[in-house]
Amino acid sequence: MPLNATPLQSPPVTAPLPDLILYGRPGCHLCEDAHVILEALLARRAEVGLSVPAVVARNIEDDEAWHRRYLVTIPVIAIGDLELELATSAAKIGPFLAEALEGPAAP
Repeated sequence: MPLNATPLQSPPVTAPLPDLILYGRPGCHLCEDAHVILEALLARRAEVGLSVPAVVARNIEDDEAWHRRYLVTIPVIAIGDLELELATSAAKIGPFLAEALEGPAAP
């Protein structure tokens, strides 16, 4: 390659995102609010071209292990190995999504 040539750059390769899991249960108004906030934040990410995972809602009443683990901390958002308990506001969910999907912020 000549010294003044610019190497071809290919777009970054990204693996498919893991699903984003929202643990909750029917009748939980905090869980319903978290779902609305989560959908709005993900829509905003999509509008600016950022990656958006699929959202999977899980009812903790359907699985005894989920029920024991999350009963007092729902709504819980999980993606990969990260979890956010008591995900009740955009102020908590937004930074969690950014870290989970883009990595930790630089100091």
